[in-house]
Amino acid sequence: EGKSLRDEEILQHLPVGTTATLYFKDLGPQIGWTTVFLIEYTGPLFIYFVFYFRMTFVYGLDERFTSSPHPVVNLACICHSFHYIKRLIETVFVHRFSRGTMPLRNIVKNCLYYWGFAAWLAYYINHPLYTPPSYGKKQINFAVIMFLLCEAGNFSIHVALSDLRRNGSKTCKIPYPTKNPFTWLFFFVSCPNYTYEVGTWISFTIMTQCVPVGLFTLLCFIQMTIWAKDKHCTYLREFKDYPSHRMPIIPFLL
Repeated sequence: EGKSLRDEEILQHLPVGTTATLYFKDLGPQIGWTTVFLIEYTGPLFIYFVFYFRMTFVYGLDERFTSSPHPVVNLACICHSFHYIKRLIETVFVHRFSRGTMPLRNIVKNCLYYWGFAAWLAYYINHPLYTPPSYGKKQINFAVIMFLLCEAGNFSIHVALSDLRRNGSKTCKIPYPTKNPFTWLFFFVSCPNYTYEVGTWISFTIMTQCVPVGLFTLLCFIQMTIWAKDKHCTYLREFKDYPSHRMPIIPFLL
């Protein structure tokens, strides 16, 4: 049965006999993962501002449309911007990618997803007819605390995963909790970075009480569950001593 080779594998070191058959597949034009993430995350950051600043070609010239009376609109902009600025910082200074490139054609699909949803969310959150959350400050404050905790957790997991490859190694290793309490989620799930990411968008949904944000959160959860299950299966396949009590993304459930 054929097996794909990692970028760092050397033919002379492969466990094959004197003869071996290699198959090559043209993957088309490629683009670096760092560049991919920078493009994907810069778009939503600036697209959101187009709606937040009430550009005239979006909502019109009516004076009512020039500012929002609801403080949560400003808070939502701060949180949304913070999330994508954090992602950009992680891309440059934290992430260590196991693969160098991805097919160039995928960048179009990814950008349509991130950029399109950013515009849709921003349009409704900053709309002149937007109504604030039903339970007022209590709901907003709870959501902000949850948002900040999940962002801190997500960042902590990315740092922990990066530390596994500090020496430049691209081999897969089992991640374990560190002294950082946010990493203790590794006791229960294989991909706590996805758990925290979903938590971030759930809190943003609670904060804005906006249906498009809820739909985006649902799609995020579905996609990240797929990624988490794939990663979980990889761990189980490559490590016989992998902790059996861990779940892919939700402790004890999924």
